[in-house]
Amino acid sequence: MKIVVLDAYTLNPGERRWEELEELGEVVVHDRTSQLEVVRRAEDADVVLTNKTVLNGFILKQLPKLKYIGILATGYNVVDLDMARQQEIVVTNIPAYSTLSVAQMAIAHLLNITQQVAHYANEVQNGVWSAQSDFCYWNTPLVELAGKKMGIVGFGNTGQATARIAEALGMDILVFTSKSKKALPKKYQKVTLNELFSLSDVVSLHCPLTSENKEMVNSFRLSLMKQGAILINTSRGGLIDEKALERALLSGKLLGAGLDVLSSEPPSTGNPLLKLKNCFITPHIAWATRESRTRLMNQAVENLKAWMEGNTINNVLDI
Repeated sequence: MKIVVLDAYTLNPGERRWEELEELGEVVVHDRTSQLEVVRRAEDADVVLTNKTVLNGFILKQLPKLKYIGILATGYNVVDLDMARQQEIVVTNIPAYSTLSVAQMAIAHLLNITQQVAHYANEVQNGVWSAQSDFCYWNTPLVELAGKKMGIVGFGNTGQATARIAEALGMDILVFTSKSKKALPKKYQKVTLNELFSLSDVVSLHCPLTSENKEMVNSFRLSLMKQGAILINTSRGGLIDEKALERALLSGKLLGAGLDVLSSEPPSTGNPLLKLKNCFITPHIAWATRESRTRLMNQAVENLKAWMEGNTINNVLDI
């Protein structure tokens, strides 16, 4: 059996071998694969593993030998599922591997905005503190989170993990979710989306991107937010109308935004959010801790093993 990995670098940039996968068949690993290279590289593969390399219907039609696609991520929008179903190709994903790491990043962004850790570390290194007459120095608002309201949009694994950390910081939790009120912890309040934006001091996004919620964070919902509120997004960049966010940040409506994702990745150098002092952007790395990537690789191998044994798990086409 031939196994082709189309875009291995982000998962495993040379830190470890692929020996677990090599035990299952002949393995060919590519760090990156352009759309023009996919068919040539995968044409004789029984199994293809992909993270962000798109396998659309046009490509899948040219891969009649392909039996299995393993998505090295939770989201599965990179594969044309209808065509995969027609060609009887099994498609699996990796659910919940990065839950704790992504929740950690959401809170890291929140703490950076409220405490301005990076800013003050730079100020100290640049000698600003040393030049002060007083024993301490600050030139930005510093915010205590205890007693503030944290609005969680989406209450899957990552939303729940983020809520637990926020609760430990003394925050009150508001939730927008399709889950019933009975499914939430007793202290958590289920609200509508507009209520969440208007009542929360911090809004954190933890939902997949769909055609229904694209740019759900728009001018209207940003206008609902409290003066000096904070927006965190470790989910998908397309959930936010970035031009509307730019206006809210420039006007001072929002104290800050912490983003690990953008609508276009990597962003163009002309993206205005990159230059805003109260917009803190990390390069889509919330998922990328060593621990998280180890879980991802181990689960990818387990998914493939299960399929080979006739007991497919994490089958996207069954969702």
